[in-house]
Amino acid sequence: MKKRGRLAKERTLLANERTLLANERTLLAYFRTSLAFFALGVIIMKFLSSEYFAYAILSIFFGFVLILYGSRKFVRIKEKINDRYIR
Repeated sequence: MKKRGRLAKERTLLANERTLLANERTLLAYFRTSLAFFALGVIIMKFLSSEYFAYAILSIFFGFVLILYGSRKFVRIKEKINDRYIR
């Protein structure tokens, strides 16, 4: 009977680790997408005429907002995961 309890606890810990890793992958996806928006903004500034400057600024700004949103979401989910499984 003790073996069954130990296995259940081990499965729970492994599930917790998978969930934390999934949360980290999601954060990296937010960073990757924001980097693409930064790059798009720089390309627009460098290679297109000045009439598209507002689009470049908007793209860079959106990339920055995406980093902030992804980071905030990562921290909130990580806290929820830790509160749920550490007890």
